[in-house]
Amino acid sequence: MEIVEIITFHINRLEEVLEVTFRTNLDTEEECRDTKIPFIDIDDFGYNFHTDIDEFNSSDDYEDIYDDLFIDENEILSFLNEYYVLFTDKLPKPEFL
Repeated sequence: MEIVEIITFHINRLEEVLEVTFRTNLDTEEECRDTKIPFIDIDDFGYNFHTDIDEFNSSDDYEDIYDDLFIDENEILSFLNEYYVLFTDKLPKPEFL
């Protein structure tokens, strides 16, 4: 199993989670998977994309929702593939769109 596409993602600072909708190589075009991964789990894997954007957002000019614009989607994809290799039991079931 490999995650091949991120459909949407959001860094939720209030809940301190990464919210992601993605598709694996086992899913059809009509299926996707939704998950929320706590920041602490992300940190355990050595990723910090949820904190990197503070450098770009030193003023209050942007809302949190725009923070996602500064995130490298490939980094999230790499993290998810590593995460679900170790925690296959946490892989969400596919849902139809």
